[in-house]
Amino acid sequence: MKLLPRVSIALLLFSLPIAAHAASCSDTGGQYETWKAEMAAEARAEGVGKRGIDALMATSYSKATIGADRNQKSFKYTLDKFMTVRGADTIVKQGRSRKAKNPDFYARLEAAYGVPAGVLIAIHGMETGFGSFMGDTNVVSAIATLTYDCRRSDFFRPHLIGALKMVDKGMISPDTVGAKHGELGHTQFLPGNAYVYGVDGNGDGVIDLYNQADALATTANYLRKKGWTPGKGYQEGEPNFAVIREWNAAKVYQQAIAIMGARIDG
Repeated sequence: MKLLPRVSIALLLFSLPIAAHAASCSDTGGQYETWKAEMAAEARAEGVGKRGIDALMATSYSKATIGADRNQKSFKYTLDKFMTVRGADTIVKQGRSRKAKNPDFYARLEAAYGVPAGVLIAIHGMETGFGSFMGDTNVVSAIATLTYDCRRSDFFRPHLIGALKMVDKGMISPDTVGAKHGELGHTQFLPGNAYVYGVDGNGDGVIDLYNQADALATTANYLRKKGWTPGKGYQEGEPNFAVIREWNAAKVYQQAIAIMGARIDG
């Protein structure tokens, strides 16, 4: 899910237990090492195990993440400009082809979760160009940096706990790479959402958001759990458009997903 008025960016919270916490935040990286020790104690109290704590302590302050967080511009575009910049026509063309090549897969997802192929394909194309680029930033360092940074510590903290628990369970490693805000996999889930809503879409017993089947099943599961109503419309003004808002809080992003989804399904 990319840049982040959202979840994924979709600035969406979920239910992980949050203990009272006092780890200090800062607008610079100067106290990051001290903060890590404070945060590690809190993470242990919330059930994070040794592997997760080790991953936290191995992180470094991500200047690239802070730079990206301070310079989010695309969500100020008009809808037409946004669609052009994000390559909507190409996503639709490639999306139709992907659906035609694997109709049974998307039909199974719709049968299980009620979410049409076009919506899932549009999200997949918008987030990573159908998996062509899933990021270049260490996930745990990125999400830890955003938790340490004072701007939105409370929002990112549950995602950090989720990331550390994912390391504990082997869902990601301390070296997993994702987007600048720590989003991971084919559809760019923030770690806490990946941890809560993750689905084994290919039946191999592992939840791996870098596997396309798992990522798209998880995306469908997330939307269904956020209130998607099977058979209802998802254009602006229709019932399921509100659920697209749960994926990303930027209006132009929501509109783009709805428009591209309809074009792909049409």
